[in-house]
Amino acid sequence: MGYEGTAGVRLAEVIAALSLATDLGMGQPMDHALRRCLLAVRLGEVLGLNTRDLRDVYYVALVCSVGCTIKLQEFTPWFQDEIAAAAKAATVDPRRPVDAALFLLRHVGYGEPPLRRVRKVISALALGEREFHRSSVICHETCRSFGEMLGFEPGVRSALGQMHERWDGRGQPAGLRGEEQALPARIAHLAGDVEVFHRMGGLEAAVALVKRRTGKTYDPQIAQRFRQEAPRLLADIGAESIWEMVLAAEPAPQQNLDDAHLDTVARAMAYFADAKSPYTVNHSTGVAELAEGAARGLGLAEPEVVTIRRAALIHDLGRIGVPVAIWDKKGPLTETERERVRMHPYLTERVLARSTALRHLGVLAGLHHERLDGTGYHRGVTAPTLPLAARVLAAADFFHTKIEPRPHRPALSLADAADGAKREVQVGRLDRDAVDAVLGAAGQPHLPRRGMSPAGLTDREVEVLQLMARERSIREIAGILHISPKTVDHHIQHIYDKAGVSSRVAATLFAMRHNLLSDN
Repeated sequence: MGYEGTAGVRLAEVIAALSLATDLGMGQPMDHALRRCLLAVRLGEVLGLNTRDLRDVYYVALVCSVGCTIKLQEFTPWFQDEIAAAAKAATVDPRRPVDAALFLLRHVGYGEPPLRRVRKVISALALGEREFHRSSVICHETCRSFGEMLGFEPGVRSALGQMHERWDGRGQPAGLRGEEQALPARIAHLAGDVEVFHRMGGLEAAVALVKRRTGKTYDPQIAQRFRQEAPRLLADIGAESIWEMVLAAEPAPQQNLDDAHLDTVARAMAYFADAKSPYTVNHSTGVAELAEGAARGLGLAEPEVVTIRRAALIHDLGRIGVPVAIWDKKGPLTETERERVRMHPYLTERVLARSTALRHLGVLAGLHHERLDGTGYHRGVTAPTLPLAARVLAAADFFHTKIEPRPHRPALSLADAADGAKREVQVGRLDRDAVDAVLGAAGQPHLPRRGMSPAGLTDREVEVLQLMARERSIREIAGILHISPKTVDHHIQHIYDKAGVSSRVAATLFAMRHNLLSDN
């Protein structure tokens, strides 16, 4: 795994990656925000905006869903899957009472027992207006806060909090009318809606939408220019090269990040991921602190330490793509729910894969639930595939998760979390050196010292390997170690995987080469 420097990392590239995560949280295809951004900039150009205003439009359109993603938590009492509900709501005008009511009747409590669903529908119809206003306030405040953390100028921060306002003053939360709503917000709002309707119904559907909402939701001047230029504005909006097109569309001058600013943006992304559930507040920043301390304790070079810290900060971006109801569920997860949980490291990796500057962080972050014995997820890889950096991240994530509360258990003490990590080492799932370094960073007693085993072999696997090398049969090994033959065979397969061999002879040579037979 490479450890690339950060010189020349573009702010646009990092924010574009964040926009892919917001798409996941809103139930939209990844690239929705990218297409919204490109369309908004093109619309700004035909409106004759200057470069400074275009730059504001660019960043507002790229990241304006960040607050909406967080606000969806407020609707979990009504929807089992707020992400799916958000996707369905994307074509509903919340200011049209009949449309809003029909949406609630169709989707609130979907999949639940009839009586419970009826109660939820009644609650939603009674409280919908108040809850929509409250969620708009959350979106407004969250967007402004993230705008500050991401280092945007005041014009961008202000516009980010106005995405639910309307031209006619019937929007939320402030009821801004006409040009009281910032121009970048007016453009981005139209562009986002158009992208959805164009993707679902083509050019005619997009134009009809804008015509229907002109003077109500949308600024008449902006709406008119869109309708005049719609075929040209939308001509290649679905191109596969949208990532490159959006980066190329960034108004000059390009903004590059120094190391300190990149760390600040990574920390903001950590807060974004952790805000998905009250049970994960400060999770990513805590993991990053532990992982960085462990990496330094292991004597890793500074570039690798920095990479581990940044990968830890953004390792849970994929959480955004999993419903809150799953993360906050107190009872056992269903198989389908477990599969969605198992996908979140993959989603983290995919969100970061487009970016040349962040791809290496995504590869590492996507390994944070892997285990040495292949029982982890999402890839199920074994020790030979896992670099030390991934082992450190996995150990830090495991330990910090244990000292946090979860829906099904209270937070464990530091000592109990340390004991749990040590047991993971004993059974061959976590790396001894990585766990030892994480415990040191957490101020906990180190693991008992022993001679280092290569390839992450556990103590038990070393014992099995020593007996294998003496040509003991599986049944004989089982008798000597007081375990079942099936367990012995399981250990042997792990030994083969970790040592990168496929025969007893090759495993014996491995043991001899690493001086593992000297005690027998």
